[in-house]
Amino acid sequence: MKIVILEGSPNKNGSSNLLAVEFVRGAKESGHSVQVVDAAHANIHPCTGCIHCGYEGPCVQKDDINQIRQIILEADMLVFVTPLYYYGMSAQLKTLIDRFCAFNTSIQRKRMKSALLSVAWNDDNWTFEALEAHYKTLVRYLNLTDMGMVLGTGCGTPDMTRRSKFPKLAYELGRSLFERL
Repeated sequence: MKIVILEGSPNKNGSSNLLAVEFVRGAKESGHSVQVVDAAHANIHPCTGCIHCGYEGPCVQKDDINQIRQIILEADMLVFVTPLYYYGMSAQLKTLIDRFCAFNTSIQRKRMKSALLSVAWNDDNWTFEALEAHYKTLVRYLNLTDMGMVLGTGCGTPDMTRRSKFPKLAYELGRSLFERL
């Protein structure tokens, strides 16, 4: 299976990307190919809502989205990776997802698998409710099959994250894809 990791953290060595590294390790051990798209550092402009794409054509903006679009459409699975910022995904990841507008139908037709990896400083039991709801809506709208979520509470720094159970859970999620093909 070809997996594309969509990293949305502006901190390349941050806690959410630490989970992504462990997920990738597990997925590769299970024989999958993995490609990482660093959405936070790519040249991606916000969708202008001009609808020039007709919801399934090229975007008029000349940025990295055309290359990223091709990578996504060649994938069998998308993994959304984001720190939790004010109870939602990072602006960087959201900007990329908003640009799906130009190829929603292509994504929907593929019926890809998906997963969510996220971390938050907060450890209240409601910490991830809004992000989970948004992710589940994306899964439904894009005809994705959710393979799981790792939602790391109490992961405010990379050191806190390393000492938590969440890197192991991310690894196990990636590794478990072997059994779920």
